[in-house]
Amino acid sequence: MLTALAIRDVVLIEALDLDFTRGLGVLTGETGAGKSILLDALGLALGARADSGLVRHGATQASVAATFELPDDHAVASLMAQNGLDRDAGEPLIIRRIVKADGGSRAFVNDQPASAGLLRELGRHLVEIHGQHDDRGLLAPAGHRALLDVFGKVDTGSVAVAHRAWRDAEGVLAAARAEIATAARDRDWLEHAVSELDALAPEAGEEETLADRRRLMQRSEKIADDLSTIDTLVSDGEGGLSKLRQAARYLERVAPDHPALADALGAIDRAIIEGAMAEHRLAEAARALSFDPRSLEDDEARLFELRAMARKHRVQPDDLAALADELRGRLERLDNGEAGLGALEADLAAKARAYEAAAAAVSAAREAAAERLDAVVATEFAPLKLDAARFRTQVARLPDDQWSASGRDRVEFLVSTNPGAPFAPLIKIASGGELSRFVLALKVALAEEGGAATLIFDEIDRGVGGAVASAIGDRLARLAQGAQLLVVTHSPQVAARGDGHFLIAKRHDGIVTRTGVRTLGDDERREEIARMLSGAEVTDEARAQAERLLAA
Repeated sequence: MLTALAIRDVVLIEALDLDFTRGLGVLTGETGAGKSILLDALGLALGARADSGLVRHGATQASVAATFELPDDHAVASLMAQNGLDRDAGEPLIIRRIVKADGGSRAFVNDQPASAGLLRELGRHLVEIHGQHDDRGLLAPAGHRALLDVFGKVDTGSVAVAHRAWRDAEGVLAAARAEIATAARDRDWLEHAVSELDALAPEAGEEETLADRRRLMQRSEKIADDLSTIDTLVSDGEGGLSKLRQAARYLERVAPDHPALADALGAIDRAIIEGAMAEHRLAEAARALSFDPRSLEDDEARLFELRAMARKHRVQPDDLAALADELRGRLERLDNGEAGLGALEADLAAKARAYEAAAAAVSAAREAAAERLDAVVATEFAPLKLDAARFRTQVARLPDDQWSASGRDRVEFLVSTNPGAPFAPLIKIASGGELSRFVLALKVALAEEGGAATLIFDEIDRGVGGAVASAIGDRLARLAQGAQLLVVTHSPQVAARGDGHFLIAKRHDGIVTRTGVRTLGDDERREEIARMLSGAEVTDEARAQAERLLAA
């Protein structure tokens, strides 16, 4: 609930701090005293348009801070978390809005920067404002379905799941039809492309293998002459290895004659062994690096074909094999398309039937809830002196293209104000006084089914008096048992039912006009209600009547 409102430099309000409690709070004052400024200030904190005209003349900025006490599991908590805002358990919610005289504005939620859009979202969970010119809330047909669902505890979860499955099946079928239509237009191209790719038979990784092999063969050409020269120097009859063998044979004859000759023979033998190893490895390398020139030509031709085909299809050479599979699959789906479409169409029809069954169950629940709501609202009409009025919750079928996750129903609250008169939308046929009472009757009927914890009624008793005003006061007091109500009123009968009373008044010091609000004590409250009864001159008779209203 709203516990405090701090206003600084808003229009005629210089500085104002108000504390609120549960129950019914009434705000009274002379016409033009500034009650609308108070509501505008609260609206600013709840995300209303930031108009620099709200800044008091001579001030650089206006500010409003609204404080709310909420349970930790309130919907506001998850909304704040979704928007990256912190709130500790048990901590009050403080929404602050600043508007500068030059037009700029800033918003804060528990001292964390926030957008005006987020303030509006929070506001929908915190405060409901109703008045005889309200074209939102209970009077807006767009919200009637949700109100009825809450009242009737209508569970739309199953229809939402069925709707999602139905729409997904529609999307799959549409995509399949589009693919088949495109494939049919491109059949000749597909067949030619698949034929080309099948003839080429590309393999993943083939380009890299061919490129590496080509580089090796090109290198082999360059080192072939060096290998030939090395072979001549090592293995030829006049090569180094042959000469070492000849030297070894000579040394074998003379080695016994001296130890050094024997050592020399051992060294030459080791050199011959190493040389033979080198000769063997050179032969291996020569065999490995030898190639048929036609192989180089073939690899280069293959590499060219792969790269040319890749450029043609705007893919990498390594992706050609996957592309061939994809195009082949498209041809196969085209060939099998009609059978596939038939299965998808059957699936879509089944999903549509499932949605209609779920939607029909929700419609039946809404129709039953509508009957109950009509009966509850009707019981509120007589006390509010609307005996001739009738109320109807119309549950009608929407056009097929407007069916949604919420079902296929359009819900609208209709009334007939006189016997024999047709039913029509509430806002179109009710007079100002009737409209306020219809709104109150609806709100009382819906009160136990959730909604914002703070309700504000702005002069909904305008145009009524006497017994009707008293009945409105009774209903407001009843509604306040389960919620916090703030009522701007000109009716003494309504004001007398308040649990707290705020007086809004202007004062002028000869230079500046200011609007102030103060909480009234018992005696002050009796005097204010007497003023509301008698006008400018408060009589003893009016005071006595005020006393009777307060006692009642």
